[in-house]
Amino acid sequence: MDIATIKQRQQAAWASGDYSAVGTRLLLTAELLCESVDLRAGERVLDVACGNGNASLAAARRFCQVTGVDYVPSLLERARQRATAEGLEVTFQEADAEDLPFPDGSFDVVLSTCGAMFAPDQEQTAAELLRVCRPGGRIGMVNWVPDGYVGELFRAIGRHLPPPPGVRPPVLWGSADRLRELFGPEVDITAPRRTFLWRFPSAEHQAEFFATFYGPTNRALAALGADGAAALKADMVKVADSFDVSDDDTLVLRQDYLEPVIRKP
Repeated sequence: MDIATIKQRQQAAWASGDYSAVGTRLLLTAELLCESVDLRAGERVLDVACGNGNASLAAARRFCQVTGVDYVPSLLERARQRATAEGLEVTFQEADAEDLPFPDGSFDVVLSTCGAMFAPDQEQTAAELLRVCRPGGRIGMVNWVPDGYVGELFRAIGRHLPPPPGVRPPVLWGSADRLRELFGPEVDITAPRRTFLWRFPSAEHQAEFFATFYGPTNRALAALGADGAAALKADMVKVADSFDVSDDDTLVLRQDYLEPVIRKP
């Protein structure tokens, strides 16, 4: 497994489209996560793979001392713009979830909302989250579950454009058993499954929205050519329809995720 090449491809994917259009629709999960980890004013908080800054800003609204890191410069710039617009104090810097540039135990709380789970080396990422968290601190995450919409979406993409060999599915982070493997028996883990709803005019509209703004689908469609892209889009519509809980012609898309809170001894 060539980790460096995989990361380069991932960076290009997340920089394509406009992730902020998708990410801002996940605000609720970041706010709920900050409540679940019971943030207190003044705590040192690290948001890993912060994307456009949802969890960073949510923690800053609670008067924490917040640092957000990501390896995509364009996402960091958008996060800075959002913090400035809200008058929030957050430090954003470029960094890799698998090699965090901070001493051991630097933070009281480490957060990641749908971010660190996409790092290719899952064991190394978990080790880094634990390392930079102080003894007695908390790690809070939002992770897509394997049997939810995002898990099915990535399986659909994989049928048209197989992932690199050796890379484990990111949605494994949405399994409590996998979390126990990654973080070990010494930590305390609570991991409730949660649900929120995305609302779109139709499944076709949602597929087109993701084709335009969500980096992984944007890049996959671009790589497939016209016929392949059309086939993938058709599958994206089917996946969206399969998670529709509406009672009318609009799409109410059920999103399931795991919200682990890991307490370091």
